[in-house]
Amino acid sequence: MKQLFIIPARGGSKGLPGKNVKLLHGKPLIHYSIEMARNFVSDADICLTTDDNTIADCAALINYHLPFIRPADLATDQTSMNEVVLHALHYYASLGRLYDQFILLQPTSPLRQLHHVKEALALFTDDTEMVVSVCKSKANPYYNLFEADAEGWLHISKGNGDISSRQQAPEVYQYNGAIYIVNVKAFILAESFSSLKKIRKYVMDEKYSVDIDDINDWKRAEDFLDRK
Repeated sequence: MKQLFIIPARGGSKGLPGKNVKLLHGKPLIHYSIEMARNFVSDADICLTTDDNTIADCAALINYHLPFIRPADLATDQTSMNEVVLHALHYYASLGRLYDQFILLQPTSPLRQLHHVKEALALFTDDTEMVVSVCKSKANPYYNLFEADAEGWLHISKGNGDISSRQQAPEVYQYNGAIYIVNVKAFILAESFSSLKKIRKYVMDEKYSVDIDDINDWKRAEDFLDRK
């Protein structure tokens, strides 16, 4: 199966400015995802999509060179990941390079391990549209998540409130941002992650599921790597 690894890294981070080139445990954050992808494919099949020359220069420190600079109109706060991925796929298609599967590795998930990606890939079958990494959610719509009605009164999000303990509630999961493995044809037809239907979960432990958005997330990742 022909695979493209996509690493999206916008320059304009608000929560933690410059995080993609910031040193995490002595290594720029962006290097973690590039090096992970290199375990599976050559650089020709790794697409670091960025609008930022500083990120490009940082990647060049480990001899990775960008296929393109992402257009500025695809690097705003309003740009969706769907648009970024479609732009990358169409770019390679314009060169006659077609892929069966893309693996999205967000640089904000540096704690993913090699065995995580291998195990997630092993879950992908012919009828799968996406395998996505998740972790168990502490908040549960059957037990401790509530919605307000028109009068402002709170009601349990799902069910009738008969569930009185977490153990009774169905297990629920949340995306942790670390791994997305997607059928290219299905994605191009759907044009979005949310429109995909045949999705398998790959469950990761919470300790590996840090998705860096702010300084507190950064410190959690640093603490983990210090202990490791």
